[in-house]
Amino acid sequence: MTPSAANLSYTPDLFRYQRRVSRAVNVGGVGVGGDNPIRVQSMLTCDTMDTEKCIEQTLELVKVGCEIVRITAPTVKDAANLQHIVAGLRQRGCLVPIVADIHFKPEAAMEAAKWVDKVRINPGNYADSKKFKVIEYTDEQYAAELERIRERFTPLVLLSKERGIAMRIGTNHGSLSDRIMNRYGDTPLGMVESALEFARIARDNGYHDFVFSMKSSNPKVMIEAYRLLVARLAQEGADWNYPIHLGVTEAGDGEDGRIKSAIGIGSLLKDGVGDTIRVSLTEDSVHEIPVARELAEHCTQSVAAVPPAAPSWDPFSYSRRSTSSIGQIGGENLVQVAIRKAGYEKIAHKLDKMGDFKPDFVYEESGVIEVDPRDDAAVAAINQSERSQLVAVKDELPLPVIASYRLLACKLDQRHPIILKDTLLPAVESHDFLPTLITAASNVGSLLCDGIGDAILIQGEEAPGQSMRLAFNLLQAAGSRIFKTDYVACPSCGRTLFDLQTTTARIKAATSHLKGVKIAIMGCIVNGPGEMADADFGYVGGAPNKINLYIGKQAVKFNIPEAEAVERLVDLIKEHGRWVEPPASVASAT
Repeated sequence: MTPSAANLSYTPDLFRYQRRVSRAVNVGGVGVGGDNPIRVQSMLTCDTMDTEKCIEQTLELVKVGCEIVRITAPTVKDAANLQHIVAGLRQRGCLVPIVADIHFKPEAAMEAAKWVDKVRINPGNYADSKKFKVIEYTDEQYAAELERIRERFTPLVLLSKERGIAMRIGTNHGSLSDRIMNRYGDTPLGMVESALEFARIARDNGYHDFVFSMKSSNPKVMIEAYRLLVARLAQEGADWNYPIHLGVTEAGDGEDGRIKSAIGIGSLLKDGVGDTIRVSLTEDSVHEIPVARELAEHCTQSVAAVPPAAPSWDPFSYSRRSTSSIGQIGGENLVQVAIRKAGYEKIAHKLDKMGDFKPDFVYEESGVIEVDPRDDAAVAAINQSERSQLVAVKDELPLPVIASYRLLACKLDQRHPIILKDTLLPAVESHDFLPTLITAASNVGSLLCDGIGDAILIQGEEAPGQSMRLAFNLLQAAGSRIFKTDYVACPSCGRTLFDLQTTTARIKAATSHLKGVKIAIMGCIVNGPGEMADADFGYVGGAPNKINLYIGKQAVKFNIPEAEAVERLVDLIKEHGRWVEPPASVASAT
């Protein structure tokens, strides 16, 4: 069970931005945490044994503003080649810190630690096992397993300490060990406890140059895990103030991947949590950097204070705010999408062609009451009304969106539904869409993941069609309203056993009409089976040019030739009764 919010705190103020105080960790001359800016990093997608390609991709990333570069080292041979990659970069005058990404093989970590500035290990598979076995561990058996892990992990800690290099203790929701799963379940608490076990071993050896991460493909899980981590670190003591690495893993590509990343990363940055970030897109790595830089700049700005109030929600356990229904808004209804009247008039003639992106209601015709949440008398008047009222925060208040709506939710009787806005300012003509997306996803997404909001209004985007698309895609990414096929797709790296971008496009072309079906596309088995915990079907690289197909966590088809795999995936979906034929327009397009 997740600890109650009553005795945990992950931020000193839910209504005003204050960056979490952390110690600084040196990563090859780049400071992470402390007074340093939010650092932006990414990962190579090529084979680690291709030295020149790794150097080329690293230089490309540095050119667009990447400050730390990670390279996978799946084997000792790959890890050894990091020496040549680092040497080649230094010969070219490139001093960017290099991080080795390690899964499964402590021997590879020991080799990599000789050459790089930082090593990332995953507690779920570094010296632990994941075979989806159900084992009831006694306290003695659990302690014995921890001692075995200590023996395997301590040499890396000592080598890192000796060389003065950093480490990331990076838990992934998709790769929790059987030991953790059987004691804590597939939960944010399990993610946190898994990381703390390794951190205690590091500290016992006098080693403190490490950062934490808690990644998941589900923004709600990711947000809860990071909040719980920060709260648990504060409980452990002031000297547990280690930096935090943020990321939504397997976010996917395009607008969906950017929205999902902005919800998870942006909401935490706005609460002052996070010292370095990586946006994981199923695209060339250079496309991750502008999104990360926008998040780092947009989500860490100082904001005006608002009066304090006690939160009416549990930040560590998602539960939608319980409200009365007003028509189709509130209660048990799906989160609705509103549109301004002026926007509706622009698209009214083509509603029948907008498919799933049609607005649910016109804002001005909904009877909504706008209020300044600081005005206690105005809020009290709404609370005294016999009928439930639809409520929104007034435009153009000098307040941040998240803080103003949190304050409103604290003061407003729960029976009153709330309409969320992405911004309290009018849309600006001729602007870059990325900041609009980041603003909407981080503001509205954060509130939805707190359980606040019964409808949303996107008013930062002037074009009504585009604002509708953004609104519905945001609801999908937050898990608030599933209206299309949902994809979990990992970014490529040197472990990937097929071309992720091309394959993802082919799978989407064949399945994008399957509303409510969740499909995971994984380049290898590192996070595959676990990250697919809530996926219906999985497409996972099992060997070079061979694909394994999954139902949930269970592999059911093995070693399928890549050329046949998408068709076999469709067959699998049909076998389990989840297939519908695509509309004629979609079928002809594919």
